[in-house]
Amino acid sequence: MTVDEVIAAARAQTGLTDFGDPAILEGLEILLRSYADEAKFNERGSLNSHNEIITQLANRLKVEDWLKGHPELLEAPIEKPLFVFGLPRTGTTLLINLLAAAPGRNAFLRWLAYDPVPPPRLEELHAGPRYQVMQDKTQMALTYMPEIAAIHFEEADSPTECQFSMAPSFCAQVYESQANIPSYRQWLFHEADYLPAFRYHKRLLQLLQGETPGRWVLKNPWHPLFLDALTEVYPDAQLVMTHRDPAEVVGSICSLIKYVRGIYSDDVDLELIGRSFMETFHLMIDRQQAFRDKHGAGVILDIQYADVMSDPIAEVKRIYAHFAEPFTPEAETAMAGYMAANPAGKHGRHSYDLAEYGLTKQGVRAEFAGYIERYRIPVKD
Repeated sequence: MTVDEVIAAARAQTGLTDFGDPAILEGLEILLRSYADEAKFNERGSLNSHNEIITQLANRLKVEDWLKGHPELLEAPIEKPLFVFGLPRTGTTLLINLLAAAPGRNAFLRWLAYDPVPPPRLEELHAGPRYQVMQDKTQMALTYMPEIAAIHFEEADSPTECQFSMAPSFCAQVYESQANIPSYRQWLFHEADYLPAFRYHKRLLQLLQGETPGRWVLKNPWHPLFLDALTEVYPDAQLVMTHRDPAEVVGSICSLIKYVRGIYSDDVDLELIGRSFMETFHLMIDRQQAFRDKHGAGVILDIQYADVMSDPIAEVKRIYAHFAEPFTPEAETAMAGYMAANPAGKHGRHSYDLAEYGLTKQGVRAEFAGYIERYRIPVKD
């Protein structure tokens, strides 16, 4: 499939023509070429991945069309958005769900990532036809992909990674999660300009808050890769980074990627997954450290996964205190309600073995010894 074919399909699907910033076509072209030359898709994987690309561009067409008809939405600021990030599998999901439970907070919900137009009214956030379409899909995932659900499960109205607001700019790690596409990976991590994706990210949030004003809380484990671009678009962003024993992080993410790539391809190289994510995590750690060195050590609040697991609401209170935000009884009640309704292991237990990926605990910890020491990350055998 070519760039022109994707554009034509998205335009035919929507009847719209304007997708905004043409800079996004660079990533789309590289992604499509990587799919053709490197992905080793099975028939289902090829069909699904290309349909997903068309859907992403179609959604972008709808967003730009809505904003063209409602330009006043772009005048509303995104004030002090709170971004939670860290290496994946470090507790960002639990934190964002607790933060999003508080009254007056907006979160990027899973169903909104796939059907954002028109902007939802308050009563539509957790009900309605668009919500239900995604909820039906999540229930299918529980039935047919229980391994993935046990690792990472989201309801239709759960906060999802805001990298899905970058996916319509074709500048998002999600594509590399689904397939081994080294050319796209090289571009994404080392050559891409992230600003067009973050500019669209902001435009989308401005649209989504049109009927539901509130302070945004967002999460994306991959944000350490592009903090400079994030803070250029959101200069008053509040930044929180989670930390966990890298041996657990690597084992957990490799296991998730194994199952995800298995949906798209019958040829999944597990040791390649291990090597590539070790490289990715070094890059993420180095870039967030460079950002701190540039802007000051206090620019990011650090949270330990072990502390989140032992007393999650206490850690949320610490976040509020750090940013001088009032922590209300209503917020605490809502967060306690979330914890009661979502016990650990609700969708199954996740087990993994680093040896599958050609790695050992000792080897991973040795690779990241400096990171463990600098952030005083608890490790235990």
